[in-house]
Amino acid sequence: MDTEICWHGRGGQGAVTANEILAEAIIHAGKYVKAFPEFGPERMGAPIRAFARISEISIRVHTQVYEPDIVIVIDPTLIGKVDVGKGLKKGGVIIANYCGTPSELQKAIGTDAECHSVDATKISMEEMGRPMVNTSMLGALVKVRPIISYEEIEDRMKIKFEGKFSEKVISQNLAALKRAYGEVQ
Repeated sequence: MDTEICWHGRGGQGAVTANEILAEAIIHAGKYVKAFPEFGPERMGAPIRAFARISEISIRVHTQVYEPDIVIVIDPTLIGKVDVGKGLKKGGVIIANYCGTPSELQKAIGTDAECHSVDATKISMEEMGRPMVNTSMLGALVKVRPIISYEEIEDRMKIKFEGKFSEKVISQNLAALKRAYGEVQ
C-alpha cells in the first residue's frame, strides 16, 4: 500500500530538504519513493508544497499528490489561509507546527481529521537559535506515522548534513529532531 505525503511551507523554510531526507531514508530502507517540490512564485517566503509517494513496489505515477495520507504543515501562518487539509484521505492525518492542542488545530483548520501538533518553532529556537523547523517536523512525522524508523531518519540527516554544516549545527538539528519526536501531541 502506498503512502502519500504533502508538505506545506514557505520557500526557504526547508520543506524540500526535509522531504529529500525522508526520501533518502526510504530508499536506504529498500522501499520506492518519488519526492518532488511544487513552487508557485519562485521567491523566498512564497507558499510551496512538496510531495512524497512511498511504496513497497515500483512507482509508476508521476503526478503531484492530490489525496495525501499525511499532511505536514511547517508554517503555522498558512493555517486558515491555505486549505491544508484539501484532499486528505479518510483516515489521514495532519501534523502541524502549531503551539495549540490537537483539538485547537482541528478547529483552526476546520477539519475532523486526526490532527497532531508540535511547537516546532519553539523547539528550533531553543535548540538552534533560529526558526528552522523542518528537522523538527521530521521527528514529529516518524513518531505519529512510523513509515520509517527514527534511527533511519537520524542517520540520513547526519549523512545529508555532513560536509555542509558544522558538527555543532548537525547536533542542534539532531536535538530538534529528538525533541519534536518526544513532544508531538
